[in-house]
Amino acid sequence: SAMEETDREAVATAVQRVAGMLQRPDQLDKVEQYRRREARKKASVEARLKVQSWINLSVCGCQVMLRALNFTGNKELRKNDLHSTYREYFKIISFKISKSNYYSHSPAFFLVLLLSFINCLYFASSVVLYVIFLCLSVPEIVRETHDLIERGELLQAHRKLMDLECSRDDLMYEQYRMDSKNTHDMNLIHTYFGDMQKLSEELAKQLWMVVQRSLVTVRRDPTLLVSVVRIIEREEKIDRRMLDRKKQTGFIPPGRPKKWKEKMFNILERTVSTRIEGTQADTRESDKMWLVRHLEIIRKYVLDDLLVAKTLLDQCFPPHYDIFNRLLNMYHQALATRMQELAAEDLEANEIVSLLSWVLNTYTSAEMMGNSELSPEVDVNSLDALISQNVVDQLLSKYMSTLTSNIIGWLRKALETDKKDWIKETEPEADQDGYYQTTLPAIVFQMFEQNLQVAAQINEDLKTKVLILCLQQMNSFLTRYKDEAQFYKEDHLKNRQYPQCYVQYMIAVINNCQTFKESIISLKRKYLKSDMEDTLSISHANMDATLDIIAKEGCSSLLDEVFMDLEPHLNELMTKKWLMGSNAVGTICVTVEDYFNDFARIKKPYKKTMTLEAHRRVVVEYIRAIMLKRISFKNAEERKEGAERMIKEAEQFRFLFKKLAAGSGEDTEGLCDIIEAIAEVIKLTDPSLLYLEVSTLVSKYPDIRDDHIAALLTVRGDASRDMKQTIIETLDQGPSQPNPNYVPIFKEITVPTLTVPKLLK
Repeated sequence: SAMEETDREAVATAVQRVAGMLQRPDQLDKVEQYRRREARKKASVEARLKVQSWINLSVCGCQVMLRALNFTGNKELRKNDLHSTYREYFKIISFKISKSNYYSHSPAFFLVLLLSFINCLYFASSVVLYVIFLCLSVPEIVRETHDLIERGELLQAHRKLMDLECSRDDLMYEQYRMDSKNTHDMNLIHTYFGDMQKLSEELAKQLWMVVQRSLVTVRRDPTLLVSVVRIIEREEKIDRRMLDRKKQTGFIPPGRPKKWKEKMFNILERTVSTRIEGTQADTRESDKMWLVRHLEIIRKYVLDDLLVAKTLLDQCFPPHYDIFNRLLNMYHQALATRMQELAAEDLEANEIVSLLSWVLNTYTSAEMMGNSELSPEVDVNSLDALISQNVVDQLLSKYMSTLTSNIIGWLRKALETDKKDWIKETEPEADQDGYYQTTLPAIVFQMFEQNLQVAAQINEDLKTKVLILCLQQMNSFLTRYKDEAQFYKEDHLKNRQYPQCYVQYMIAVINNCQTFKESIISLKRKYLKSDMEDTLSISHANMDATLDIIAKEGCSSLLDEVFMDLEPHLNELMTKKWLMGSNAVGTICVTVEDYFNDFARIKKPYKKTMTLEAHRRVVVEYIRAIMLKRISFKNAEERKEGAERMIKEAEQFRFLFKKLAAGSGEDTEGLCDIIEAIAEVIKLTDPSLLYLEVSTLVSKYPDIRDDHIAALLTVRGDASRDMKQTIIETLDQGPSQPNPNYVPIFKEITVPTLTVPKLLK
């Protein structure tokens, strides 16, 4: 072939030249010198050939430009301009001017490069002219674009920026095609268009400002937001085109892909996060309700933003952006992050409840994500949990632990406060029915109610746990309450003048027991499911038992108070003074009635119990006075007088306690009947009937012991020792027929044994 022939000729010529250079032996020393000289000649020839090729291409290009000018009739680019350019071109390629001067100072070099490309391009002539003109006008276009950005005319500014980028990218692409390794020329083009990159960054800054305020902008100037979205869409198309070209050619312009759509979503995500975080206006130190306020502001902002996003923002974005769902996910993720941050803080018990209530209930309620206006796009059932179940469990555990400590502290403080009231010199408050009370039950159960209402905000399970906790602590508290009431009584016994209102406050303590009982029932009915009733039955029974003990001991201590005052008058019974007309029983009745004016402030059923116990104790003390054998009647007259006095006094007691028990429906007759039955034994005038009378007494009251009978016969004063012995022995063999309602009374009464031998003589 022609190429092979040319190669052979070139080799032959080279052989001849080398042979001519090396004809003498001394010339061998100059081989290296000859080699360098030939290399310089070769480089010079190649350079001349390259310049000639460049000139040929450029001349062809200028001809194309002239033809294009004639064809397009472009008046702005005059022929003289092209001729001037042509001349400038030849100046540049002149070896009289150094390359460095032009590279550094003249934009004309870029035109020369452009001209050298033209012969290789297959663009229409009008397009070629436009590219040439644009390159010449870069500084001016940059200024215009900058002004458009400042005026907010973003679409027009982006159009000019696109033109500039397109020109630069096409030039760089052609340079890449011609010589992909020529980084020097590539950098030169990039430097020449350097201001364009700043324009791109400036425009992007404006776009992101609009995106950051998109939820505000869409209400005030939706057109501006639409323009921003259009610009981003344009850039996305250019990105895709450039990436496709890179796959085919390996070339991609600097700064591509811009990924403005991705950046837009990143900006939106940061904006959402900042909006959520920025809602905390207060701290615990400045406002105890800081978390409640913080969560409420979040709720309002998120709901408002999502409603705007659905009704307005959605219309400003292409459907494939799925902008509402993307925003919904951003808000959900930002909320999840914020809730996890809050959960990690050292929250107080009420703050834990506020957080959990918001996370578990408010978030999916109609006040937020469950709002009907967000439907059907937002399905609360498909939303992930804001915090994991593990974190929820940890918070609940911490809450229960903190609440336990708090309740113990609150109960202790409440009791200490109540105790301070017990020593006041003023009577306690009374309820609407006139019953004495203190504020303790109300304070305790108000505290329980508040915590149960709070727990109910979270879920049913926590509410049940809190109720069980409250009742458990109530159980322990009542034991302390019982102890404190006992200490109160003991302190009073050391000095009965102090406290001044001891009786009234002890009544209040007794009444509180009934209030506690009612409150416990009410609390269980209100907050405990019926199927959970069995789990608390033992605890409830324990509390009721403790309260009954407190009330019973309270009543007993009040009766002790009564009988301490009655003691001197009880000591007068069955004495010579009594027989001669002492008014001891009258004083006893007046004293009891006076105390019971205060005892009327005791609630049922404790008041009824109190009345029965007082009645029983009066009768017991009266019989005990008989059994003490303070008197022994000398004759039938004294026995008759003493017996009639006993019957009269029994009637006084009956009348008194019937009056005190008015409305209670209780039969109080039986107790006084015992006194009358004893009186009948004493009153009996025929000693032969004494056994019969005593046996009747024993059959009615079978708990009468032998020592009681002996003491009774001693008081009669006419029974011999043998008679007493016979009667007692015979009675032991006889049957008993007690009243089924009879409550043993004699077992409490002891008979002094030291005096028995003396009396039996």
